[in-house]
Amino acid sequence: MPKLSLFASEFLASIPSPGSNSLHLGPLQLRAYGLMIAAGVLAGASLAGRRYERIGGDRQKLSTVLMWAVPAGVVGARLYHVITDWKGFRGRWIETLYIWKGGLGIWGGVALGVGAAYWQTRKMHLKLLPILDSAAPALALAQAIGRWGNWWNQELFGKPSTLPWALKIDSAHMPVKYPPGTTFHPTFLYESLWNFALCGALIAVTRRGKQRRGQVFALYVMGYTFARFFIERIRIDFASRLFGLRINEWVSGIMFFAALLAYLSLRNSAEAATDSVSPRSLDDVVDEFDVAPEALDDQEAHGAE
Repeated sequence: MPKLSLFASEFLASIPSPGSNSLHLGPLQLRAYGLMIAAGVLAGASLAGRRYERIGGDRQKLSTVLMWAVPAGVVGARLYHVITDWKGFRGRWIETLYIWKGGLGIWGGVALGVGAAYWQTRKMHLKLLPILDSAAPALALAQAIGRWGNWWNQELFGKPSTLPWALKIDSAHMPVKYPPGTTFHPTFLYESLWNFALCGALIAVTRRGKQRRGQVFALYVMGYTFARFFIERIRIDFASRLFGLRINEWVSGIMFFAALLAYLSLRNSAEAATDSVSPRSLDDVVDEFDVAPEALDDQEAHGAE
């Protein structure tokens, strides 16, 4: 066993970085960063749809909301990154459009995405909080997958490290102040693993059935910002600072306490997170499932599962 452990330690000296940030399929060149973001969005949308159906929601209506919220979220994420790190684009403003090179700020995406969702739910006469609760684990899942785009781009790594899982960076992406061969904390991996765990935890919390409407989304914000604050502490990429802290550290701290206050204020909400989203007419249910009305009396009396 000691020999096996020694072999494993020597074999896994570092996490290698990919030789290219693109995937080549014949004449097609696909940016891996964009593919990871797209994969995260698709996985998240699928999970959100299943969760929304589980509480009695209409998956098609949710898809309509997401058609507006997802593009708005991408635009908001890019705007957040450009606004908070505008000095990095000075003299190169055209690069603000180079989204495939990375640079999406999660809180800009959440803010504009939620804003678009709110606008669309108002138009469609839907409740926003059940949608946010359904989307909370899905957001964590999408982020967990999307973070691997940073690995493909060899960006957003942390301080130098000699741990067995330290990240190896190519010379073309090596920060100038570090000698060749330096390995770094894989902050993309830390955040990805945390978000996978957060996704599972939020699903488990929901199934306990003790949360009020909006509390699951508040837990998502608290869970993500808690980890993000400490991950920001070890990142070495360029970032604007305020009173010695990176902007994202300030934002994470503020968002954590705002979400905590929201979570506490929702404790007395009348709606449980496992209740049906909104009452549907018996005719709507019959049309959807093609069953006799009398067979649904008990189901409507007890609500959706």
